[in-house]
Amino acid sequence: MEPGSAEKAAADLLAAYRTGDPIQPLTTTYPELSVADAYAIQRHQIDALVADGAVVKGHKVGLTSAAMRRQLGVDQPDYGHLLDSMFHLDGAPIDTGRFLQPRIEPEIAFVLKRPLSGPGVTTAEAVAAVDFLLPALEIIDSRIADWRITLADTIADNASSGGVVLGTRPIRLETVDLALAGCLLHRNGDLVQTGAGGAVLGSPLNALVWLANTLGEQGVALEAGHVVLPGSVTVAIPVAAGDIVTATFAGIGTVTARFQEEIA
Repeated sequence: MEPGSAEKAAADLLAAYRTGDPIQPLTTTYPELSVADAYAIQRHQIDALVADGAVVKGHKVGLTSAAMRRQLGVDQPDYGHLLDSMFHLDGAPIDTGRFLQPRIEPEIAFVLKRPLSGPGVTTAEAVAAVDFLLPALEIIDSRIADWRITLADTIADNASSGGVVLGTRPIRLETVDLALAGCLLHRNGDLVQTGAGGAVLGSPLNALVWLANTLGEQGVALEAGHVVLPGSVTVAIPVAAGDIVTATFAGIGTVTARFQEEIA
């Protein structure tokens, strides 16, 4: 990209958050946009938000299931940052007006008890770093018009992050076979998707290892107490005001997101 283009792209994405008006795909505006450029744009946004008082509370891994990669037309995982403003209480009203074009997906969240720093992190080290699991619903959103994204577009847009709802009953990792943990996703009482943890790179733990090692190559460590969303076990579904979405994971528990009209 030309000098200054990453900063301009980041400013355009931040403006889309403020105005609610999505922008054209960055890969259209910047045909030379690479994955490295896209992560630089993401970092510019996060730095600006943190400078304004936001706090990084974890990371999310996206596009870990073949179904999600097919749905969005991309071919590899990505990651984004979770900020304190993204977290919502289980079952509490969520202001739909905060989002541009939201979708939701069920995930098994990791909460860490110790830092995890790559590269070279093994599955055993990842297991040792996990404090507990929580059922989760991730609200994904896009500041790119009509979700017309490539891999570079979604990376630049903080991996299409929007919000997170965590369940309230922690579960120990050793009590669950993550690959076999099944999930039922209901919207307004209707079963709309089913899945299992194995859809996430074979196991959500593999996504945690991938994230730790990918961040480690950039000198970034996962922090104690942080939340890691490893990726969806189903395809994402659209949501709107009035929707109630519940994910039920076998052996892990249930979490609910309630969407309402814009809160004054």
